[in-house]
Amino acid sequence: MISNKKIGLFFGSFNPVHLGHTAIAGYMAEYTDLHQIWFVVSPQNPLKKKETLLPDRDRLYMVELAIEGNDKFRASDIEFRLPAPSYTIDTLTYLKEKYPDYEFCLIMGEDNLYTLHKWKNAEELVKKYPIYVYPRKDSVRPSNPMLDEILKKAEVTFVNAPLMEISGTFIRQGIREKRDMSYFLHPAVWKYIREMHFYEK
Repeated sequence: MISNKKIGLFFGSFNPVHLGHTAIAGYMAEYTDLHQIWFVVSPQNPLKKKETLLPDRDRLYMVELAIEGNDKFRASDIEFRLPAPSYTIDTLTYLKEKYPDYEFCLIMGEDNLYTLHKWKNAEELVKKYPIYVYPRKDSVRPSNPMLDEILKKAEVTFVNAPLMEISGTFIRQGIREKRDMSYFLHPAVWKYIREMHFYEK
């Protein structure tokens, strides 16, 4: 076990995991000082409606299929075992206790960075955990004094990753419209979605 291993936590519903996710994670692994990227599959985002989500285990399995054989990536079901809805600060507290030798960092899109004032215990979160931010189209920082205060205390690294416009919504809609969405997904993930008839209705 590497002591002081720097882990980037990439939270998401991964509904489904697509090439945009793995490209961003790959960029973070190759172009930053992060040793490993963990895909933390969220059972329920407090800011999102749950009814559009596939079952937790299916989304985790698709992440495992998408990253198989890459030792810089890891799929994590840690939030499945924590009380729902899952809050990032609680997950990080748990992980820090479980892996005291690891340094955990957050990976998020620029749009999410500008919602930090809505997060549980955001000030504590940014004091303890660095944030790596990848660009998102049309992300505009709102004029919000609470957000300004939080970001002043945060250690934020803006990463010049390619702009990714693929989204789970786009893929799910394409499948409902009976389009071939294989170009946007790992082949094993696409095969599983087809076999299970996910997102067809």
